[in-house]
Amino acid sequence: MFERIIQTPLGEVRLRSDGKSLTGLWFVGQVNDAKYNRDIEIKDDLPIFEQVETWLESYFYGKQTPITIPLQPKGTNFQERVWQMLQEISYGETMTYGEIAQRIAKEKGVATYSAQAVGQAVGKNPISILIPCHRVLGKNGTLTGYAGGVHRKEQLLKLERGK
Repeated sequence: MFERIIQTPLGEVRLRSDGKSLTGLWFVGQVNDAKYNRDIEIKDDLPIFEQVETWLESYFYGKQTPITIPLQPKGTNFQERVWQMLQEISYGETMTYGEIAQRIAKEKGVATYSAQAVGQAVGKNPISILIPCHRVLGKNGTLTGYAGGVHRKEQLLKLERGK
């Protein structure tokens, strides 16, 4: 595993890669910052890191650049399904945990599914911003938890809405 730390307008971001795909993107110091993993080599010259940094620069300038970066988040089947759904939320749009839970319930052919379970999976998202967990809101559209801090979630949503 390889790592690079870059500066963004919202603070330092830790990038992780297996050398080919992006496996992690966290704000340094956030709740699930993976700084303590073993077998990490600091490497600034991986092409994947250059791709991510270029994409983030464009993103923070307010551009809706398609994500062509290979992403490889690792989690349970349920977490990975939730993370796929997050990637389906359009730039500048939002969904609630409950709406995602309803979609999962429909896929599974059950009447209801737990919004809390969805929230836990969203909170374990290892690739922040590119897998846009900041686009998920609480009941009635309230800003709720974000591993990188609710203040960052608010800034990311403002950026995407052109405010």
